[in-house]
Amino acid sequence: MLPLEMLAQDEEKPTFPLETIYAKRKKNNTRAILRNFKFTFSTGAGTTYMNHKLDSFGIFQRTGFSPRIFPNDTTTSRYSNWINEVTADTLTIIPDSFLVSGDTAKLGFKGKGFNIPINVTLHYEFLKRFRIGGGYTYEPMWLGTFNSISFQDRVNSFKPNNTFGWMQKYYGMAGASFYRIDKFLFTGDLHIGGFKPGKNFARELIEKGIYVNLGVSIEYEFSEYLRGLIRPSFDFKKYTLTIPGNVNTIEHKMNAAYVQVGLTYSLPELPRCYLHDCKIQMNHAHGNREYRSRVHPFFKKQNPNYGENHPTLIKYKGRNKRKLNPY
Repeated sequence: MLPLEMLAQDEEKPTFPLETIYAKRKKNNTRAILRNFKFTFSTGAGTTYMNHKLDSFGIFQRTGFSPRIFPNDTTTSRYSNWINEVTADTLTIIPDSFLVSGDTAKLGFKGKGFNIPINVTLHYEFLKRFRIGGGYTYEPMWLGTFNSISFQDRVNSFKPNNTFGWMQKYYGMAGASFYRIDKFLFTGDLHIGGFKPGKNFARELIEKGIYVNLGVSIEYEFSEYLRGLIRPSFDFKKYTLTIPGNVNTIEHKMNAAYVQVGLTYSLPELPRCYLHDCKIQMNHAHGNREYRSRVHPFFKKQNPNYGENHPTLIKYKGRNKRKLNPY
C-alpha cells in the first residue's frame, strides 16, 4: 500500500496538461481603455434671459417710434439699437417727447431669446463615478422683444435688428454620479469655457466673459454601451458692448435655461463575434480570442455571463402563462 503522503501528492498533479484543452485568452488592452470614453449627442430647447442696465445712459421716447438711448451728459448722440450692435440715430426731439436720465432713475431693458442647442461631448469615466471631458455646442438663437424695466407706460418695447444668428460654445466638463435607482443614473456636471455669438452680433464691439453651465444628467442604461439621457441645465454668460466714440459701455447678461435629450455611446470592450451563424448569447472564446455575442441588440441590457435575449421562457408567454401547468 502506498503511503498517504504519496497519494496526496499524486492527487494534486493533473493527469494531463490543461493548456492542451484551454487556450490562454488574449485581451485587447486598447479596447479596455477606450470603453470608458463616452460620446454623447444631444439636442433640445432653451430660453435665454437677456437684461442690461443703463446707468450711464438715458431713454428718449417719441410717440409712434421705438425707444432710443443717449449718454447722460448729452442728447446729441442717440442710438436705436444697443443689444447686438450699435446703430446711431437722428430722430429729432420734439416738445412732447419723453426723456429720462440714468442718473436720476433705474433704467434698463430685458428680453428673451429662443435657442435650439446641438451638442456633442466626449468624456472619460473613471472609478465608476467620476467623469471628465469636453464638448462643443452649435445653436441657432432668435432674439425676442425687449421691454423697459421701468416707465413701462411711457417707454415702448422694441426688437433689435438682425434677430437670428448661430451661437457657438466650447468648454471643458467635469461631473460626478451621486445616485442610482435600477437602470437610472443621476450625475451632476459642470461646463466651463467660452462662447461666440452669431454674426448678427457686432463681434468687434463685444468683450465676452466666460461661459459656465450647471446641470444634472438623468441617464437610462439601454445596454452596456448605450444610454439615453435627459439633461436640464442653466448657464451663465455675459458680454460688454462698447459704444463707438463714447467712453461708456453696456454690460449685457444672457443667462439661459435648457432641457436637452440625447444618446451616449461607448466602444464595447470585446469585438463582435466573427462567425455569422454563432448564436451564443454570453461572452465567449474562439481559439485564443474572446468575443461578445452577435445576437445581443446594442440597445438592450445584457448579462455577459449568460445573456438575456429571452429572460422569459416561451412556456410562460402568451396563452401558456394562463396554464396552471405550463409544461
